[in-house]
Amino acid sequence: MTVVRVKGFKIFKDRHGRMRCYHRATGTPVDLVKAPLGTAEFFAACATIAATLAVAPDPKPGTLGMLVSLYRAHDAFAALAPRTRADYQRIFDYLKPIADTPLSRFDAPTVARIRDKAGQRGHRHGNYVRQVLSIVFAWGAERGHVAGNPAALVKGLKRPKDRPDANRPWTDAELHAVLAAAHPHLRAVLALMAYTGLGPKDAVKLPRSALKEGRIATRRSKTGEAVYWPCPSPLLAELAAMPAHDAVTLCASSRGRPWSQDGVQVAFQRIKKELEPVGAIGPGLTLYGLRHTVAVILRECGFDERTIADALGQKTIEMARHYAKGADLTRKMAGVVESFDAELNRRRAKPVKPD
Repeated sequence: MTVVRVKGFKIFKDRHGRMRCYHRATGTPVDLVKAPLGTAEFFAACATIAATLAVAPDPKPGTLGMLVSLYRAHDAFAALAPRTRADYQRIFDYLKPIADTPLSRFDAPTVARIRDKAGQRGHRHGNYVRQVLSIVFAWGAERGHVAGNPAALVKGLKRPKDRPDANRPWTDAELHAVLAAAHPHLRAVLALMAYTGLGPKDAVKLPRSALKEGRIATRRSKTGEAVYWPCPSPLLAELAAMPAHDAVTLCASSRGRPWSQDGVQVAFQRIKKELEPVGAIGPGLTLYGLRHTVAVILRECGFDERTIADALGQKTIEMARHYAKGADLTRKMAGVVESFDAELNRRRAKPVKPD
């Protein structure tokens, strides 16, 4: 096989056997689907990326661009997870048109206007722009690059009331339909998420060693919080029926290799395209919705928010409250009112003496 090398670019084969290429200095990837490795389109794409870097002017001192540049060169940025760095970089790219704005011109109203304009793409985008600005300004304030954090007092945009909830819980019928349509390798990892509350990232990376004597002990990659979960019987049955493999992870793809988060997502989307048109599942089904499903079930069982937070590996009960939103409390409240009614009858049975 011909070896292709381009100065300033890293070309390699990932763990799934797919070729990858990205610009070392900026992390900008080359789309090898649109520009196959070694073709004229590939070399043109590399040249375009390199030329963009070469002509990019240095940020002006005392501007937002300079502050972002200093932050990106610091260990605080390097210590972030690769996905987080990529998300931040997308926001930095969005802010490039105002990179030359002097830091002295930033105050709370200015940040609010930036948030509102970004919010035209959606309230989550607007809030993320505000969040990243706040992080960068706070970092700069600690090091004397800026007087303070003008984004600290700016609130996030409220979610539109008419917008459906993101990552809504699954119904029992939807879970059964998806599991029935999934091939055995995918079914196992879906069951792992559905019966433990682990998110997609933690589920695909869960090592074999995390499961001992029918109990899962791990830590969430996002928060570092411990998760201890004795496996319910449906999960044990799914894991027992899972095809044998030699991967270091508990679940594996049909190739016998660890699942990637993207791989599970692609396979899940195929099932959605098959089941949604025939009404077997409703719109808006997501993998992360399985985590919400577990929270809702626990809430309906009567568990308090601290217990739900511990079960999901959350640091705060606020997130547990968010995940359990929409729980049907009929059974719980029936028991509450039954106890309340009994107490009322007990009190009424007592003779009441006049004053």
